[in-house]
Amino acid sequence: MLIIPAIDLKDGKCVRLKQGRMDDSTVFSDDPVAMAAQWVDAGARRLHLVDLNGAFAGKPVNGEIVSAIAKAYPDLPIQIGGGIRELDIIEQYLDAGVKYVIIGTKAVKEPAFVEEACRAFPGAVIVGIDAKDGMVATEGWAEVSSVSAVDLAKQFRDAGVSSIVYTDIARDGMMQGVNVEATAALARESGLPVIASGGVTNMDDIRRLATVADSGVIGAITGRAIYEGALDLREAQTYCDSIG
Repeated sequence: MLIIPAIDLKDGKCVRLKQGRMDDSTVFSDDPVAMAAQWVDAGARRLHLVDLNGAFAGKPVNGEIVSAIAKAYPDLPIQIGGGIRELDIIEQYLDAGVKYVIIGTKAVKEPAFVEEACRAFPGAVIVGIDAKDGMVATEGWAEVSSVSAVDLAKQFRDAGVSSIVYTDIARDGMMQGVNVEATAALARESGLPVIASGGVTNMDDIRRLATVADSGVIGAITGRAIYEGALDLREAQTYCDSIG
């Protein structure tokens, strides 16, 4: 299981939000490229980038920073989400050296777009499912839909997506623990690899997630916990490697 540091980009800075609220952000660095370097030095084998401005704007806003990080670490798999709603945007990111693009809002509103993207860019598409009480949230978490997370994931079982990033937004940035049960259930019921996100707080969460890795949970994204020192990235990855 991979431990994946999150670098959330807002106004060119590295921040963390609480429950997706743009007005409740903590700035951790004015230099996201340097932040990426810190996590690479700590043993990160993948990075999770989010263009927060882009998620609300519906198009990339911090794309230059994403490109700079990809250029600095050409051999490091990078996944990017936030405002990816056109095929040409996907192409631009992949050309810049990003390995995976995360489609969120568009996956809910136009599922056919995911299938089209998977055909055009095989292996490069991740679907981001952000849920509140099991229901999918869109538009940077500003809206909650009538679609359940499990039903949405099942739609993409045969589409060719590489994985699902599942975020329990009630827990995101709140340091309250990851929703292991819902994450594992999503992996089992969808038949797709799932990356856990939202609420990863400490080693207890990593150990609990590791117990459900055989259900298809292949990674955990962590943000505030590693920025505030509640979780040591190297320790967490070493533990996951030690149990296979």
